[in-house]
Amino acid sequence: MKKNIFIFILSLFLTFSVVYGESDDTIEEFDSFTENAVVLEASKIEEKSNDAFEEQIQYVKLKITSGKYKNKIIDVENILSNNFAYDIVVKKGDKVVVIIEDYGNENIKAFIADYSRQNYLLYLSLVFIALIIIIGKGKGVKAVISLIFTVLAVLKVLLPLMLKGVNPVPISILISIGVTVVTIFLIGGINNKSFAAIIGTTAGVVMAGLISYYVGSKVQLTGLSSEEATMLMYIPQNISFDFKNLLFSGIILGALGAVMDVGMSIASSIEEIHNANNSLTRKELFSAGMNVGRDVMGTMTNTLILAYTGSSIPLLLLFMAYETSIVKILNLDVIATEIIRSLAGSIGLVLTIPLTALVASFLIKRDKNKDENIDKQ
Repeated sequence: MKKNIFIFILSLFLTFSVVYGESDDTIEEFDSFTENAVVLEASKIEEKSNDAFEEQIQYVKLKITSGKYKNKIIDVENILSNNFAYDIVVKKGDKVVVIIEDYGNENIKAFIADYSRQNYLLYLSLVFIALIIIIGKGKGVKAVISLIFTVLAVLKVLLPLMLKGVNPVPISILISIGVTVVTIFLIGGINNKSFAAIIGTTAGVVMAGLISYYVGSKVQLTGLSSEEATMLMYIPQNISFDFKNLLFSGIILGALGAVMDVGMSIASSIEEIHNANNSLTRKELFSAGMNVGRDVMGTMTNTLILAYTGSSIPLLLLFMAYETSIVKILNLDVIATEIIRSLAGSIGLVLTIPLTALVASFLIKRDKNKDENIDKQ
C-alpha cells in the first residue's frame, strides 16, 4: 500500500510540474493513463550520479499489452531509490503496470508503476467461486449471488454516497441490513429461521456500532490512524469528511460478516432441533440455541481478534523491538482504534447469540402453536 501511495504522489508531482510549470514556454500538456506491459529486456542495476544525489537505474525494454499502444515496444529508465519498500526491480518476462504519458503524435513516455497482479487475483477468485459452487451446489450458487450483491452494494451505493459527503454511519447500517436480508433470504429461504437470523444479526451489528461510537467518542479517536484516511483530505472532490464516522462505518461493516455467520448458525440449529423434537418448549429451544452459541462464540470472537491483530503485526513488532511501554502503546490512536474495533465487533457478536436464540425459539413455537390450534378447530 505504501508503494502505491508513493507512486500516486510521484505521479501527481510529475503531472503538476509539467502542466503547471512557472514558464509558459515550457508548458507541455499530455494525457496520462495506466496500461499493462511485459518486460522484454532488463539491464543490471547501475549507479548514476546527479548533482544532488546518487541514484540507481535499470534500463528496461517493455512491450505494452493493453490499450491504445498495445504491442508497441518502448525503452524505459526504471529509477530506483535503493529502498526495498518502494523499488520495483524487474527481470525479463515480468508483467508490470506502467503509467504512460501521451504527448501526441505517438510521442510517449512510460514509467513502471508496479508489478501486474490482477491475473493471479482473478484466478484465485475463480477458484474460490468454483469451490463454493462445487461444494455448496444450489446454495453455493446463491452464496455467489449474495457475494456479488454485497460487492455491488459497497462499490455502487456505499462508497459513491460517502464521496458525496453523506454521513457514512446511517448508510453503513442500511447497507448492512440490506446485505443481511438478501444474503439470509437467498441462503435460508423466507421462513422463521431467516427472520430470526436477520433480527439477531441486525441487532448485533447495530450494538457493535453504538458501542464503538460511544467509546470512540469518549477516548477521542480521530479516525486518522491510517495513511489512507489522511490522504482523503486531498482528494479532488474537496469533501470534508468526518473521519470518526468513517471509522465507525468501517467497524460496522467489519463486524457484519462474523455476526451474520453466528446469527444464521443459531437460528438454523434451533430449527433443526425443533424439527427433530417438536415437543420441546420455548425455554428448552432457547437453552439448546444458547449451548450451540457458546461453542460458536469461543471460536468466532478469536476470529475477529486475530483478524485485526494479524493486520497489525509489523506495528506490534516495532513496539516490542523498541521496548515501548504498555501505557504508551494503549494510548496511541492507532492501537486504541484497533482495540475498540475488535472488542466492539466481538461484543456485537456475543449479543447476537441470545437475541437470535430468543427470537428463533419464539417464532418457531408460535407457528407450531398456531398449527395445533387450527388442527383442534
